[in-house]
Amino acid sequence: MKITDLEKRFNGFAIHINSLNLNVGQLHGLIGPNGSGKTTVMKLMAGLMEADSGNIEYEGLVPRDITMVPRKPYFLHDSVYRNLVYPLALRKIKPDPEKVDFCLEMSGLQNRRKQYAPSLSTGEQQKLSIMRALIFSPKLILIDEAFSNLDIESVSMLERYIISRQQTDPATWVVISHQLSHIQRLCNYVMFMDNGELKAEGPTEDMLFRPQIPQLIRYLQYEALVATQRMSQ
Repeated sequence: MKITDLEKRFNGFAIHINSLNLNVGQLHGLIGPNGSGKTTVMKLMAGLMEADSGNIEYEGLVPRDITMVPRKPYFLHDSVYRNLVYPLALRKIKPDPEKVDFCLEMSGLQNRRKQYAPSLSTGEQQKLSIMRALIFSPKLILIDEAFSNLDIESVSMLERYIISRQQTDPATWVVISHQLSHIQRLCNYVMFMDNGELKAEGPTEDMLFRPQIPQLIRYLQYEALVATQRMSQ
């Protein structure tokens, strides 16, 4: 995916991305302060919002190849199973029983496929929404803070699964997260946004441990302080 001269304005705020290339088959982290425009850029990538100007080249991708997992998942008023296979139904793909069982197991819901999905706990909903997004093997996967409500064990399990999956069924990922340790373990490349603009990008180790611009340095220092405060609570 290539983004060129992208602009989106709303409520007195402006997003402007001069140039951004997503490397096929790589895991990209998208970081930055709250309100910097990360979620808006992700929605533009997903085709859920229309830019005021500029261009997004999908390089052969079509909407059925793209999935986005939002911060707060949505669910049909139906069973766990029906929610899980919903993307397959939209694409007229017959569910593979083995894959369905695997996704339910990864969600911790293998024995609750008939349960009413909106009645699940927050963490269970998040895990189900992630596996629902992956069940049809998308080529572009956009994750917006979807790991934030998960316990450490679930995060670790999903990280291992994603890394393993990339070896056999590689996709292009963009992951928004304030958990920088998660970004470090998962992503090959990191992009930093501030005040609606892409301020810096590069390999993960360089971005997180050898930052070159003041805005990124301040952001990393702030997130380190927040993480320390959370651990002490």
